[in-house]
Amino acid sequence: MAQIKNQIKSRKRVANHAEVFTHEREVNAMLNLAKQETERIDSRFLEQACGSGNFLIEILNRKLNVVKNKYKKSQYDYERYSLLAITSIYGIDILKDNVEECIQRLLEIFKKNYISLFKKKIKKEFLEIIVFILQKNIIWGDALSMKNIKGMPIIFSEWSMPYNDMRIKRKDYVFKNIIAPSLLENFFTTSDTGEIVVLPNIIKDYPIVNYQDLKK
Repeated sequence: MAQIKNQIKSRKRVANHAEVFTHEREVNAMLNLAKQETERIDSRFLEQACGSGNFLIEILNRKLNVVKNKYKKSQYDYERYSLLAITSIYGIDILKDNVEECIQRLLEIFKKNYISLFKKKIKKEFLEIIVFILQKNIIWGDALSMKNIKGMPIIFSEWSMPYNDMRIKRKDYVFKNIIAPSLLENFFTTSDTGEIVVLPNIIKDYPIVNYQDLKK
């Protein structure tokens, strides 16, 4: 009974939204089926009904453990690769409090790891950028309608770090086009197999900037 209680917030939410949270044991069992990907720093994950973040929390934990083991001796490298890890995690939920809780939980996990390694050397502006990215990546909306709470199409940003430094490249895509790209959109042919791969249109392409300038 205690386990069931931890998996629901209220019977009303279960009835209205079919909201039942996945237990930690099942989360880990499912993620272990893709263990190699969960431990790849830049491997992207999207949870379309993320709730308060049980899956995303465990994915972030696994990624940050890899970053810590590889880069804990260098604050610069740790910041670069932990930033890359946080940019790879995406979520959607229909309930505002779940979205807020998910963002806060992810942030707390990130801060706990960062502070434990570098203590008084942590950078406030770095943590502010982490918050900015989480607020872009965890969306209050409906994955079925593919619209945000305002009724507008959900837009996700793709973040990449093409150079061996702290510069970030951002491209925005409509969620619907990521899930089911139209054949009328851009496409290219892969050089190895000849298979046609359809690419969703970029709706906004930002210049490469240092991470501190992302919010400008």
